[in-house]
Amino acid sequence: MDPELIKDCVHCGFCLPTCPTYVLWGEEMDSPRGRIQLMDQHVHGTPVTDEMAGHLDACLGCMACVTACPSGVRYDRLIEQTRAVVEEEHTRTPEERAVRAMVFALFPYRRRLRAMRLPMALSKRLQPLLERANPTLGAMAELAPPAARPVRLPPVVRARRRRRATVGLLTGCVQGEFFPQVNAATARVLALEGCDVVIPPRQGCCGALSLHSGREAEAKRFAMRTIATFERAGVDTVVVNAAGCGSSMKDYAEVLKDEPGWSGRADALAVRDLAEFLVELGPVAERHPLPVSVAYHDACHLAHAQGVRSQPRELLGGIPGLDLREIAESAICCGSAGTYNLFQPVAARELGDRKAERVLATGADLLVSANPGCTMQIAAATRRAGKGEIRVAHTAEVLDAALRGLSPQTLGWVTEDAG
Repeated sequence: MDPELIKDCVHCGFCLPTCPTYVLWGEEMDSPRGRIQLMDQHVHGTPVTDEMAGHLDACLGCMACVTACPSGVRYDRLIEQTRAVVEEEHTRTPEERAVRAMVFALFPYRRRLRAMRLPMALSKRLQPLLERANPTLGAMAELAPPAARPVRLPPVVRARRRRRATVGLLTGCVQGEFFPQVNAATARVLALEGCDVVIPPRQGCCGALSLHSGREAEAKRFAMRTIATFERAGVDTVVVNAAGCGSSMKDYAEVLKDEPGWSGRADALAVRDLAEFLVELGPVAERHPLPVSVAYHDACHLAHAQGVRSQPRELLGGIPGLDLREIAESAICCGSAGTYNLFQPVAARELGDRKAERVLATGADLLVSANPGCTMQIAAATRRAGKGEIRVAHTAEVLDAALRGLSPQTLGWVTEDAG
C-alpha cells in the first residue's frame, strides 16, 4: 500500500453516494475513505485482522469513487495493492480457501469452463440445494446463462471493404465460452468497418480476475502470456469487448513495472475497448433501421476504470430507429465485479436486485451491456424480480444486427423465467 497515494485522500466524502456498499449499509468502514483509513492503519503497523479483511473484501473495486473524487485519489491502485497484501497476510478459513481455489482453477481456463458449461446450466434446478451447501455454488448455478452454440472463429477475418486497420481480438475466457456469439459479432462488425481482425487461436486468460483479487504473481503470468501472444500475431492494437479484461490490459505497464523489459512491451501494445476503437475509427458501413428500445448499462470497468461512457451511446444512438434509454443510478455497480458475486453473493444479490428494478423501469425491450459478468448478474436479478422478461445483448450484437439489416428479434437471449 503506497503511503503517498493514501495521503491524497482528504476525507471529503464525495465518494460516499457513489460507493455501492456504503449505499447499501451506510457504514463508514465500507466506504472508500473508510477503507483508505484501514489501509493507513496497516501502513502504520496494524495487522490485517479478520474485521479489516472483511471490510476490504466487501469492496467491489468498481472504481466509481475514482470518477467522483475531486482530489484525484488513485483508489484503483490502492485497492489492487491492498488485495495483494490481504491475500499474502490474511489467513482465510478452510472453506474460503477451498472456494477461492475452485474459482481460480476454473474461470481463467477456457477448456475447464467449456467442460463446466452444461453442468452449470443443469445446476439451475439444484440451485436451492447448492445454495444451502455453499453460497458460492448457489450463485454459480443462478448466474449460469443458457448454453450457447459453439462458434469457431478463423485466425484472420478479412476486411469486407477497403482495409483501414489491422487489429487483434481478445476472445476472453467467460466471453469466449459463455457468449461466443459476441466475439463473432465483434469480428463481423470490425470487418464491415474495414478491419482485418487477427484472432490468435490459443489465447489464454488476460489476468483480470486474478489482478482484481490480489493474486499478483498469477496476474503477471497471464499478462506476460497475453502480451507475447499478440506480439507474435503482429498487431499493435488489441480490441477488447469485455470491460474487465480491457481495464486490466490497459493496466499492464503498471502491473509489470517490476518485471525487466515487460513494462515497455506492455506500453507498445495499444488496447482499445470495441466502442472506443470504433468511434476513433469512424463509421463507413451503412446502419440499417433497427426498431428496438435499448437500456444501456454502464459496466463499471468500462465507465469508471476506462472512462468510456459516451462512445457506446454514440454508436447505439447512430442506429436509425433505435430508442436509447438511460438507467437510473447508472453509476452504481450491478454487483457482478468479476468474482464478487461468487465470493460476496449476499451483497451482490442486493445490488443486482437494485439494478434490475431500475433496468425494468425503463420499459426497454433490450438490455445492452459491454461485460459478460454484468450481463449474467443483471439477467439473474431480472429473473428473480419476476416482472416480465427482457432480452440481453452486447453492444457488438446490436451493431452487427444494424449493419446486416437483421430483425431485433434475433438479438441476444431472453432472461427466461422472468415473470
